[in-house]
Amino acid sequence: MSDVAKIEVEDEMLTFGKYDATDIEVGDDGLVRYIGLENILAPRSRGRHSERQFYKADVPIVERLLNRMYVAGHRGNKHYISSGHNTGSSEKIWKIIENAFDQINEETGENPFQVLTDAIENSAPTEEVVTYQRGGVRARKAVLVAPQRRVDLALRLLVQGAYEDRLTESNDAASVLANELISAANGDDNVRAVREKERKEKEAEGAR
Repeated sequence: MSDVAKIEVEDEMLTFGKYDATDIEVGDDGLVRYIGLENILAPRSRGRHSERQFYKADVPIVERLLNRMYVAGHRGNKHYISSGHNTGSSEKIWKIIENAFDQINEETGENPFQVLTDAIENSAPTEEVVTYQRGGVRARKAVLVAPQRRVDLALRLLVQGAYEDRLTESNDAASVLANELISAANGDDNVRAVREKERKEKEAEGAR
């Protein structure tokens, strides 16, 4: 009888076939659990985690970026950014992210996942202000932001910033996204995400 056949996987699976998401360091200990650093070939989880609490922590961070790019989220009372302007197919957005990652790797020489992680850390506010009613008076109070919400806010702010830049620049979507992530990873105050994080934390400090 012949020996049992063995399947040997020679090549490790990488995202886009190029970048390893598992070889990344997260400097913020509070976000380690909530930034999913897992390699995937395509964003096809199709909500299989959604019935579990804190399911987003199990979704790869690059897929969460793609999902946020479908709908950047409303901003302001006039809905300057709305869902009707930037929806699209998964394949198209996935290609935009791949091209952005290629540009990041070419410009910085770093793993794009590391740049994305650093950008999230620099854009994730640790405190924000909530308004509550005490009797007939409204009061404001500074509260700590939950880690999962920190990642959510960072992704939303990064995508909104890239979307706004895309409306005013002639560069393509991939270039704008790459520049946004690189600048945020460097802590550039001119990036909307970093600026909003600092504003929220400063506002919270004044409400203590």
